[in-house]
Amino acid sequence: MTHEEIKQTLLQRLKSIAPDTEPGQLQPDDNIRQTLGIDSFDYLQFIVALDEQFGIETPEEDYGKIQTLRELMVYVGARVKP
Repeated sequence: MTHEEIKQTLLQRLKSIAPDTEPGQLQPDDNIRQTLGIDSFDYLQFIVALDEQFGIETPEEDYGKIQTLRELMVYVGARVKP
């Protein structure tokens, strides 16, 4: 998967979790939850959906490491099988 494909998938998933937001306006270093006003339960649903979508497993201790769009893209990109 390319960097752009990962980004588009992330943005689509965010839109499905928080339909009243505009994930496409996120800047790379914006905090996803704060910028979009997503609560912790919705963010957890988002992470679980990404795990299913990409076939990865995100341990709970990593949740704090993936707060921005850039961090999330790097995290997923490092774990997705080519």
